Parts: sequence; C-alpha cells; structure tokens
Amino acid sequence: MADSSSRPDPDALLEQLQQADAQAARGKLKVFFGANAGVGKTYAMLATAQSLREQGRDVLVGVVETHGRDETAALLAGLPVLPLREQDYRGHRLREFDLDGALARHPSLILMDELAHTNAPGSRHQKRWQDVEELLAAGIDVFTTVNVQHLESLNDVVGGITGVRVWETVPDRVFDRADEVVLVDLPPDELLKRLQEGKVYLPRQAERAIQNFFRKGNLIALRELALRRTADRVDGEMRAWRRDQSVDTVWRTRDSLLVAVGPAPGDEKVVRTAARLAARLEVPWHAVYVETPRLQRLGEGERARILAVLALAQELGAQTATLPGQEAAAALVDYARRHNLAKVVVGRSPRAARVERPWTWLSGAFRPTMAGRLARRGDDLDIVEVPRSDADQRIRGRQGSGSPGDAADGRGGDEAVARRLFPYVATTGLCALTTALTTPLLPYLDLANIVMLFLLTVLAVAMKFGRGPAVLAAFLSVLVFDFFFVPPRFSLAVSDAQYLLTFLVMLVVALVTGQLTANLRFQAEASARRELRSRALFELARELAGAFAPEQIVDICDRSVQASFGATARLLLPDADDRLVVPGDSSLDAGIADWVFDKGQPAGIGTDTLPSSPWLYLPLKAPMRTRGVLALEPPPGAARWLLVPEERRQLDTLAALVAIALERVHYIAVAQEALVSMESERLRNSLLSALSHDLRTPLTSLVGSAEALVLTGQGPGVPALTPRQRELAASLRDEALRMNALVNNLLDMARLESGQVQLNRQWHALEELLGSALAAREQALAGHRIVTDLPADLPLVECDGVLIERVLCNLLENGAKYTPPGSTLTVSAAVVAESGGRQVQVAVSDNGPGLAPGAEELVFAKFSRGRVESNVPGVGLGLAICRAIVEAHGGRIWAENKEAVPALAVSGQEGPRPSQSTGARFVFTLPLGTPPRLEDDGEEAAAASPLPPLALESPR
Repeated sequence: MADSSSRPDPDALLEQLQQADAQAARGKLKVFFGANAGVGKTYAMLATAQSLREQGRDVLVGVVETHGRDETAALLAGLPVLPLREQDYRGHRLREFDLDGALARHPSLILMDELAHTNAPGSRHQKRWQDVEELLAAGIDVFTTVNVQHLESLNDVVGGITGVRVWETVPDRVFDRADEVVLVDLPPDELLKRLQEGKVYLPRQAERAIQNFFRKGNLIALRELALRRTADRVDGEMRAWRRDQSVDTVWRTRDSLLVAVGPAPGDEKVVRTAARLAARLEVPWHAVYVETPRLQRLGEGERARILAVLALAQELGAQTATLPGQEAAAALVDYARRHNLAKVVVGRSPRAARVERPWTWLSGAFRPTMAGRLARRGDDLDIVEVPRSDADQRIRGRQGSGSPGDAADGRGGDEAVARRLFPYVATTGLCALTTALTTPLLPYLDLANIVMLFLLTVLAVAMKFGRGPAVLAAFLSVLVFDFFFVPPRFSLAVSDAQYLLTFLVMLVVALVTGQLTANLRFQAEASARRELRSRALFELARELAGAFAPEQIVDICDRSVQASFGATARLLLPDADDRLVVPGDSSLDAGIADWVFDKGQPAGIGTDTLPSSPWLYLPLKAPMRTRGVLALEPPPGAARWLLVPEERRQLDTLAALVAIALERVHYIAVAQEALVSMESERLRNSLLSALSHDLRTPLTSLVGSAEALVLTGQGPGVPALTPRQRELAASLRDEALRMNALVNNLLDMARLESGQVQLNRQWHALEELLGSALAAREQALAGHRIVTDLPADLPLVECDGVLIERVLCNLLENGAKYTPPGSTLTVSAAVVAESGGRQVQVAVSDNGPGLAPGAEELVFAKFSRGRVESNVPGVGLGLAICRAIVEAHGGRIWAENKEAVPALAVSGQEGPRPSQSTGARFVFTLPLGTPPRLEDDGEEAAAASPLPPLALESPR
C-alpha cells in the first residue's frame, strides 16, 4: 500500500488547475529589472522586442522613454508606435499612454517603459502599472522596466541609503506575479563612466547626479538590493517548482535553518543559538515542535515550557509550527524537505546531565539520539548539535518528572504522578478482569479463542490509553495466559514447546496491534483537531457573510469564540467619533483596549505587552483600517492554548474574518447613505430648477412694475406719488430685486451641480473683474469701507470672467451682510506656489465678529447661513456657488478667522487685555497658466495696470 503522506493534496491540485486556467487567459508580463537608471533596461527590452518582431510577433510600442540616448532610439526602427493621447490639465497639453487605443489595437506584445510612472490627472488609472494590469487581463503580453528603488517594500530602504525618497512606487505583488524577470546589471564603475560620457543624462544633469544619487557607495548598495530581490524571486520560483513536482530532497541553493524544539529542558539556549546563527548568515529559519503520542502525555508544566520556547523563537524572528507525527525525526525531515531547509539544529544534553541521569546511557544504547535519527533518515541534511544548558538540566533533575507548577504544591506533584500512572493501573485491571471473565470459560473454549480475547483486550487498551499501556497489556496478556491457561496451570513452566511459538506470536501480534491502534488513534485525534478548526472557520465565514449589522457580527463572534476556544469574548467597536466604546460593567481595561486600537498590536495575556492582564486584546485589522478590538478571557487554567501556534493562527484568522465583516457592513451603510444622498440631491436640484424657472417670469414682471411705480410722476401729465407711496414703491422694488437674486442663485446652483455649465476660459485681468464686481454690488456695499491691495505685477488669469466676477460679488456681499455698518472689507491678491504649481490667491477679509468655532467648512454647505436665527436676508447659497465655481476652475476655496490681536492695556491695569477677533477671511485660488505675450504699448499697458490701492466709503 502506498504511503498516504506522499499522495498529492486534492484541494491543492484543484487550486493549481484553476490557477492554470486563469493564467492561460491572461497575458504574460516580463519585467526588465535594474538597480538604477542607465544600466540598459530599455535597451535590453527593445533588443528583445526586435528579435521577437523578426520572428513574426506583433509588437507595438506603447510607451518608450529614450531620454535622448541615440543607441536606444535606434532600436525603435521598424517597430510600430502607438500615438500618445493628449489631454488638457490646468492649461497644459499633456501626452499620456492611450489605453483604449492599445486595447482596440490588441497587439500580441506591447512595450510599456517605466512601470512606476504616475499618469496625468483625468486618466482612467492613476498608475501605469494599473494600465499594465488591464492589458494583461485582456490577454496582451507586456514588456516593462522598473528600478529597485521603485519597489514599495524597498522604497524606504533605498531612501535611507541614498538620502533621496522616490515617490513613484510599484506594489511588490505586481513584481512577484510577473511571469519572467530579467536582471539588467552593470558594474558601478562602468555605470559612472557612462554617466560621465553623457550616455545617461545631459552633462549638467550628470554632474549633479554623480554628486548626489550616483555616488559609488549608493550604486553598490542598490546593486546588492537588486541582486538580493532577484534571488528571492528565483528562490520562490524554485520552491514552487519543487512543490509542484513533489521533489523530496533538499537543494542547497541557499542556507536556511530548522530548529527542533523538544520536551527536554534547556532548549531556550538552542533557540537563541539558532537565532544568532541565522542572523549571522542572514537566512530565514523555522522552529518546529513535533507532538508525538508519547509527548501528548506530558504534564502541563512541560507543555507550557515547550510553548514558551516556541514563543521565544517566534519573537526572535522564526516561523513556528506544531506538527503531529508518529516519530519526531521523520516529521522533521519531511518538514525540512518541503521547505528546502538544509541545516537542522538540535539540542544535546551535556555530560553533567548524563552523569546525574545514568539511565539515559541504557536508553541511548537501544535508541539513538535525535541527531542520529535525523542523520539516518535525512542524509541530505546538515545536522548541527547545540549543547543545552547544564543549569537547566540540573534543575530538571531535582524537580523530577513533575511540572514546574506542580513543584510549588505538594498535592500538585502527587496529582501529576497519579495522572501518569492511571493508564497503567487501568491496563493491569483490564488484564485481570479479562482473566477473571475467561477462566470459567476454559472448559468450553479452545486456547486459541482465549488468545483472541486477550488480543481484544490489548486492542481496547491501545485505543483508550495509547502505545505505552498497550505494550504493558501485551506482556501481561502473555504472562497471564501462560500462568492461568497453559498446562501445567498456575506455573510459568511449559509442557509443550509449541506453546513457546504461541507465546511469541501472541506477543508480536499484541505489540503490532497495539502500536498500529495507537498510531491510528493519534492520527484520528490530530485530524479531528484540524477538521474542527477548519469547520469552525468555515461556519464563522458563512455566518459573517450573511450579517448586515454590527450587532449580528458581535453575536456571531461571541458564539464562535465560545465554541472554538471556550473563552469569553467582547467585541469593542468605535463610536461615531472614532473612539472605542468599552462597557463600564466589565473587567476590561479601557486603557489597554485604546492602546491596541490605536497601535494595531495585540496586548494582554499571552503577549509581551501587559501579560499580567487576564484578557487578551486583539486588533481587528481590516484592509482599510482597524475596525475595533476583540477581547478574550480564557477560562481559568486554560491560557496555555494562547501559546500554541496553530491555535493562535486560528484566533488571528477569526479576528481577520470579523474585521473584514465589520468593514463590509460599514461600506454597505456608506453606500446606502450615499445612494440616499444622491437621490435627495437629485430631487432637490429638480425642485430648485423647476421652482427657479417658474418664479423667474412673475418676478421679472414684478421688478418691472416696481420700477414703473418708482418712476411714476416724473413724466409730463402724470400725477406724482405721495412720499409714502414713493417709499412703498421703492421698498417693493428692492424686495423684488432681492427675491430675483435669490432665484438666480437657486438656478445657478442647480446648473452647476448638474454639470451643464461649460467654462468660457479667457485671459482676464483680476483688477477688471474686481472693478465690475464692486460696481455690481455698489448698493449692497453702501455703508462699508472697501480697500483693495493688488500688486502691480499681478499676471493675467485664464478663467470664466462672468463666473469669477460672480464669486467676487458673493464674497463681497457676504462680508457686507455679516459685518456692522462702517466695517472695512479688504480685497487682496498674490501669487503663491502650491503642490499643483503656481496659483493666484485672492482673499476677501473683514474686521467683523468673525466665524463661529468649527464653522469654517460648514458655511460652504448649501442652505447654510452664518447665523441660524438672523434677520440677514438670504437662503445660504452664495458661498456654495462660490465653491462650485472655484472647484470647476481647478482651484480651492476656504474660510478662516484672522489671527486675533491682543488689545492694548488700559491705563492703570497691568498686562494686556484679552485678545479680540479681527474678522473673517475668505480665500480662493486659481491655477496660473502661461499668459499670452502682450505688446508693450501705452494703451495695453494702461489696460493691464492694476487698480491703485483704493479706499471707498459709501455714504450712510
């Protein structure tokens, strides 16, 4: 019968087939990888493409940057080039890769240089590697180039080496999923020579590069990083191939360590030695504990010590695992071969311990050491023996076989001994019971049938108690059968020599049967544990998939933790202010929970952070952010399972599933709110548009009639109005004009949000727009002092003059509404530099009461007013219209309070008085493009001259 351990996993085979089908439909990605610019990645890519074109491949150049290198540009000859797509961005014409054109053309192979490139705003994807992903999904093969400093995981490392931070990066998964990576390498001296010859950058740029980024030390470090990253990828490909081909020998392609952790004390020294060796060799290492049937009967203290050693190894950087197995050496060799670990580190008991425990010599004579068993089973492995600590062995010898916890309590030691002896005592009792029940049947049964009854007893003992008691049952059965049933009875003498063969066969059959039964029992228990963990996670994922509210997730999580771990669970979620809500009626520590939520790291029992806490706090880390904290309280005396790697991984997986479910529920709520908001906005805009159109005609008639009434009596033959009638007519006209302005605001807001407004961009002088706005709002600004502060060299601005004038009108009118008569409104402008380029910044400020705290953003909301209860007319759309217009121009607008200035001290009073507000300021920016060149004549110079500093005071 074939060994079941060598059979392939059906689930793994199915997954491989599914991956192969999905990969067959995708294009192939080939990455030309280098340490830095100038090593020849683009040249190598073009040379390969030319070779494939000569073989008949349909090759298309999507994007290739030659950087002025003639030898690179020469390789473009004969290759079709996809025209770049042009788009406008802030007054500039940018040329970018045409993704839609490439998909329509659908070549067999496309060249995409500089994988980390950031596309211009307005493109379908933000990054070029996202364009490459879409091309691959369409079945198009892609050649691309990337430098090591552009890999996300190495970006900060390269920045620390070179002092230059590269902001354009590529996720490592894109690089790792590439079908082929070609390392293009060049020695630092040769690269510096190419740089000095102008083959990388222009001479002036090359000189700066040599002094900064392209220093020889930097080039050596970058080259090492590129070589190591390529080696890691090749190592991953090699391990995947070994796994697919079921290779069962270790290939010494790179050093790696496996540490065997066992029940013997002193393994902490073995783990620390292995950690130092791995750090010196700069290799990965694993720490593995094999739990055999014999080790399952260890005391709680010994099991806790083993788990503590595994926790120490994990803290020192090892990958830990607990493996079930019949024989530790076989399981270790199998693990080493599956993970291609060439060196196995094991512990060796020192001479002092062997002297104190001389019975180990006898066991060693019949059972070789772990190193010997590993050497016999794995002749392709290097075995490294590390002596354990003498002090630990002496302490162990004094404590005996009891656990450390039992040593402090006399009754605990007795209970541990009783637990260990019970299977053997029970085995002796079962053999005696079988003898007592079988003796009356001797006249009726043959001796062969009686032998079967004793073999059945051995089988039952093996199933119930394991290997050791089964061996005892086998020997006792042979002795009892000889003494009570074989003539002469009640004597160990044998009258017939054939009974010796019966005894031997009976003993062998009993031992083999007991061994096989114990092995099957152990395998069944291990499989049951694995199946139980898998089923628990499957049921949890299935229940969480149907949850649509946080309350459901809390209930599901509590039940799953109780069923899987027998622990009490509390799911702590943040409130609307992103503060963790900790119930006050529990023993939970709010400080620990907040720390875990903020830092995203576990704390409490079983961790290195506040291990004295009776609760374990786990952060619920979802893909976007931490969604809460899972707190668990293990039952008394059951905290040991927190140290078991498999149990801890299951707990971490449970927390991850809960976090993902919480994030899914959150985004479902966000999507529902967004849908409701969109529908509300659509309905509101429709109502605003309909209302503004229906009111506009009667309001126009009303304004005309009011104007006619005001002019009544000014013509010949028309009787004049009385003063009271004239006052009423003027009031009617003013209110009609105000209502007409409100309706215009409603209509403009609806048009702006519907996207129907097309900007008529022209070059305008800002002072002209300000002059028109001041003239249009002359009546509203009556009683206020207007001050302008525009620099003489303020450039022209490309904008929609009508709309920007509307912005200035609304800001001036807003300042006049919310400041008392006699206040000063100041309009200033300046050219500033921002991340998006040069901008012109315009500010309208006043010296009124200022904005209420926290209202800086609220004032730009629709139908939001400066004061909730106020006699100031308006519906709160003026500033919302300003924001919509400014953002349509690619700028931004904000409000702020001007810095308060402490008032002067009153005579006779010490110290300054409390600071007083100096008013509010509304600021907006517009992109500053390249204005057209103007003829330097007097007329145009006069037309372009700004308004002089102005101080207007309207009569009250």
